[in-house]
Amino acid sequence: MAVHRAIDSSRRRFVTAGVTVGSAALAGCLEGSSDGTDDEANGETGSDGSHGATLAPVGDVEFDSVPEDAFVAFPQYADMAVALGHGDAVNALFSTEMAGTTMDKYYHHLEGVSFDWEGLPDPLEGGLTRELLYDLDSDIHFLDPSYPVKHNDDWTTDDVDEIASTLGPWLGNFHSGVHSEPAPAYADGYEYYTLWEIFEGVAAVFRERERFEALETVHADLRDRIGSDLPPKSERPTAARVTLGDGQFFTYHLNAPGYWQADTRPLAARDALADYDWSGDWGTVDYETMLEADPDVVLHLWGITSRYSIEDVRERLADHPVGSDLEAVRNDRVVAGGMRYQGPIMNLFQTEMTAKQLYPDRFGEWPGYEPGEPYPTIPEEERLFDRERVAAIVRGED
Repeated sequence: MAVHRAIDSSRRRFVTAGVTVGSAALAGCLEGSSDGTDDEANGETGSDGSHGATLAPVGDVEFDSVPEDAFVAFPQYADMAVALGHGDAVNALFSTEMAGTTMDKYYHHLEGVSFDWEGLPDPLEGGLTRELLYDLDSDIHFLDPSYPVKHNDDWTTDDVDEIASTLGPWLGNFHSGVHSEPAPAYADGYEYYTLWEIFEGVAAVFRERERFEALETVHADLRDRIGSDLPPKSERPTAARVTLGDGQFFTYHLNAPGYWQADTRPLAARDALADYDWSGDWGTVDYETMLEADPDVVLHLWGITSRYSIEDVRERLADHPVGSDLEAVRNDRVVAGGMRYQGPIMNLFQTEMTAKQLYPDRFGEWPGYEPGEPYPTIPEEERLFDRERVAAIVRGED
């Protein structure tokens, strides 16, 4: 069933919304507008000046002007809004301080780029509520409608449709993170996208095709630079992407499909945990299993965020009778990774960071990360992408 409703443009800035009917966010991990037009794949401008965007599982949404109030749950959508020059539209943010301070660490190196996250409500704290959504009264909800239905017992597809028809449409794709299963009501026709394909859809919402294409070019150049200089597979290090918990490691595959791996998959290191599998979005292994895998490099997910101190992680491993035998611990190659909920700007920095952590002889030494400080300063000649160009694109000057 689809819901289509015309909205009074004096109150609401979208025209129609197609909605297909039919907190786990950190579990396992944490103890200026351009004149660009949109292509047919992700949005187009109508003869009446309206514009649209397309992203599964919602399908087509249409607006009569650019949304001014944007509900965001996961920070990749906030980063996308900032990248497109619409960070001021964001009115909510999951794990607000952790996400906001992490984004700040990257934006520190982009002149004129910032995000005012302080004071934003965390919409997933205690579970997403319809009351909060009505209080925020957003023009667009950047969240996969499958997410509240699958992860909250008190949400139904009727609730999703009500929000779309009375407030603003949903647009988001959560399960592309690791190609996980959506809620059954949304499974038919569900599609999986890359991070940059989702970014293209968000750019269509804000009518920022030119900014998207310019940033996509920066990303393509970074990918080409890395891909052209990777060593042969046999010479690449083994690596494990993990988060240290209480007596165990939460584990992720490096090279699996999905945007959660958008900063590790391009580096094509040998996954030390490739022979281990799990049914959920992540797995767990104990110290003995990790020692059997014994990766050359441990990429500690969330290590650059305020939730973890990479120095404490190293100390805990070094003080453990099994952890101290890990090759990565003995060779000081336990390094701070970024967030899996990464937007385009975050992805540029995190891909550069991972390249240096895995292949210092190819891409320059990683200077290390000091907890609480911004992303480290990289000498200009050793940077893998142009900060000045990215900042100019975001400011609308490129």
